[in-house]
Amino acid sequence: MIRVVALALPILLLVAGPPYAQTRCRVVDGDTIRCGEERVRIMGLDTPEMSARCPREERLARAATARMSDLIAGGVTLQPHGRDRYHRLRAVVRDRQGRDVAQVMIREGHARAYDGGRRAGGANRAGECRASTRPPDARITFV
Repeated sequence: MIRVVALALPILLLVAGPPYAQTRCRVVDGDTIRCGEERVRIMGLDTPEMSARCPREERLARAATARMSDLIAGGVTLQPHGRDRYHRLRAVVRDRQGRDVAQVMIREGHARAYDGGRRAGGANRAGECRASTRPPDARITFV
């Protein structure tokens, strides 16, 4: 019983608790983390996809994921803002120093600003991935 309550407490704080809740999370990819059983889509940024068909995008995605892991290693503070179309909790995420991790990732070149609308896609300058069968908005390429 105590174990169930301990596991459920962080999720309750995220969804129903105060606007900010301190918790430890792990990285799913550059713009998604998991806090307990809750998947959290970090607001304000977009990173390359881990499942990219483009080798350059895969390398960028791995770098973004690694940097996000570093940023959240000491714990995060979440400010929830509802759910996205994949039922992930949307939240502003701050690291232990209070920095908005989205802004850090954008400033360091691991991500681009994203407001939740339609994403721009396309091939990179080297022409990689032009022959992809995915629709252009399903792939994010950084140049």
